[in-house]
Amino acid sequence: QVQLVESGGGLVQAGGSLTLSCVTSGRTFNIYGVGWFRQAPGKEREFVATITWNVGTTYYGDSVKGRFTISEDNAKNTVYLQMNNLTPEDPAAYFCAARTSTLNWGQPVGYSYWGQGTQVTVSS
Repeated sequence: QVQLVESGGGLVQAGGSLTLSCVTSGRTFNIYGVGWFRQAPGKEREFVATITWNVGTTYYGDSVKGRFTISEDNAKNTVYLQMNNLTPEDPAAYFCAARTSTLNWGQPVGYSYWGQGTQVTVSS
């Protein structure tokens, strides 16, 4: 089993920045990649970004490309999501998730382990 705990959510003004953290524990040697997803009320869970564990290859959803950056600190078993230039379209619960394969890295179905989520709110 792999456990993931997110932190760093909160309230930020539009145009501001926020950094989310995702600490992994447990059988982390099984992790192939870690991703971030978000879900706003009444909407489907949306892919935000993913990083290949210990390799650093990254992919982003179109709505965050150029504004968000995913990174990893392997020594701390932590993945970060740096979010810049936040807009009123970005508020949601943000979840980190771990996958054990290369398949479906952009879809929730590709991830076996999930954190509880952290809320991001953007004020205009």
